[in-house]
Amino acid sequence: MYFNSKGQDDVTYDAIVVGTGISGGWAAKELCEKGLNTLVLERGRMVKHVVDYPTANLDPWDLPNRGRTAQAEIKEKYPKQSRTGYTISEATKHWFVNDIDNPYSEVKRFDWMRGYHVGGRSIMWGRHSYRLSEMDFSANAKDGHGSDWPVRYAEIAPWYDHVETFAGICGQNEGLHQLPDGKFLPAMELNCVESKLRESTAANFGGRVVTMGRIAHLTAPNPAVHGSRGKCQYRNRCIRGCPFGAYFSSNSATLPAAEATGNMTLRPNSIVFSLIYDPADKKAKGVRIIDAETNETHEYFSKVIFLCASALGSTQILMNTVSDEYPDGLGSSSGELGHNLMDHHFRCGAAGVYDGFNDKYYKGRRPGGVYIPRFRNVDKESERQDYLRGFGYQGGASRQNWMRDISEMSATMGAEAKDLLMQPGPWRMGLTAFGECLPYHENKVVINRDKTDKWGLPTLTMDCEFKENEKAMRQDMMDSAAEMLEAAGFKDVNTYDRASYPGLGIHEMGTARMGTSRNNSVLNKHNQVWDAPNVFVTDGAFMASAGCQNPSLTYMAFTARAADYAVSEMKKMNI
Repeated sequence: MYFNSKGQDDVTYDAIVVGTGISGGWAAKELCEKGLNTLVLERGRMVKHVVDYPTANLDPWDLPNRGRTAQAEIKEKYPKQSRTGYTISEATKHWFVNDIDNPYSEVKRFDWMRGYHVGGRSIMWGRHSYRLSEMDFSANAKDGHGSDWPVRYAEIAPWYDHVETFAGICGQNEGLHQLPDGKFLPAMELNCVESKLRESTAANFGGRVVTMGRIAHLTAPNPAVHGSRGKCQYRNRCIRGCPFGAYFSSNSATLPAAEATGNMTLRPNSIVFSLIYDPADKKAKGVRIIDAETNETHEYFSKVIFLCASALGSTQILMNTVSDEYPDGLGSSSGELGHNLMDHHFRCGAAGVYDGFNDKYYKGRRPGGVYIPRFRNVDKESERQDYLRGFGYQGGASRQNWMRDISEMSATMGAEAKDLLMQPGPWRMGLTAFGECLPYHENKVVINRDKTDKWGLPTLTMDCEFKENEKAMRQDMMDSAAEMLEAAGFKDVNTYDRASYPGLGIHEMGTARMGTSRNNSVLNKHNQVWDAPNVFVTDGAFMASAGCQNPSLTYMAFTARAADYAVSEMKKMNI
């Protein structure tokens, strides 16, 4: 039996937002600013901006084991969260979930990287922020994979403008149809070697552009941002939490904006496990939660609900909302709930050494690198016969430091060694490709009621893989990187493929896609669940295709758009 800790009036709101990451923060901001009394539920602990970033200002020597977590602890608590190779360290492990308390199962390997706390992965994200293009929104219709997007770029462009202006995205307009320009703060600077690659690529490869990454960092004062966010300090400790608020996160930007309205109630440690569905009204009346600290169950009620618990988290809630009408979960009437799971495949490309610019260096630790937008299958001249869609590159150039000579110290000792270590090493540059995964119906996630988590709730089982199209693309991802580096004069160019599994890109998408009909999708063009139109899903679950661009900016834009539509429909008494 469910019970409420307060009276009915105290548990009823205009809106409920589930999750506080990229999407949840935006939903909270937009709904609160439009006057809705909004309850924001986060399954993890409270994290306050600045004061709850425990390692933000620590140097390597301030951390146990110089920042390395003991293998015994990794094996015990983080066997899956540690698969990325960079997440679990003494500086960052507090942001990633304990795999023992939060298990999941795999038919095929799936690296589900999660952070359960206020702010979610908006604290740890890579901050690259790119628009999808008209080409991306029409790709499914063009080549027949997946179902057609119910929107086109022109409908979303004003919302990209809206979220870029508030978030603060630095970058450079390049006039490319496959990577639309935006509302940018001044771009960070390419260093001399990166500029060399830009010039060479423009001269030798028509249609390819090397630009500075478009990242969510303030490089100049931004009157549109909330509060006291400061400019980027080039510390490159972003994953620890930024005490300056220089990069965009829910904690530094959207949640403070929501709080400033007086309309937000934030409840951490609140695990939403299902919606309360009313079959008579064909709507969800509210949510059921388990208090993560007390294990008590509570109910909260609202007119509208935004699911922003991450792609798989929101789908899990829908799947767990079973009824006589929807025994496979709310939103399952099309047969697409849980299907079409996507992520970007990466960890392949090329690297080389540049013999030159030995009198040049750089200042600070720039928290972003170069970006090379997609150039394959963007027009007739670039079409490939061996695979569909395309990829982009992220990377950068730097000079090697003193660690390059550790293995050779026995050969170079004394004053000679000291002199050598006082000089920076040669320039090196690497390019890592991020490729699109097609939306395969058979790539899916299902509820596992036999395996439960710490709170006794059902877990998920992943059945997802990259297929032949992605494998064929990877060879071109390596070859094209190498040819650009070689054309620019790099030496010792080597390609690499370190293998990539779904989830590892931390860009999981799909499983509750939007579409043109309730027969081919879970959501309509406004992110509403067809089966319950007062429920909106605006995290990565709604994506009908993946593009090759980092997707967070698109989540922001669609969330702001959906919130505007929801309030408009509420005023019309349609919700």
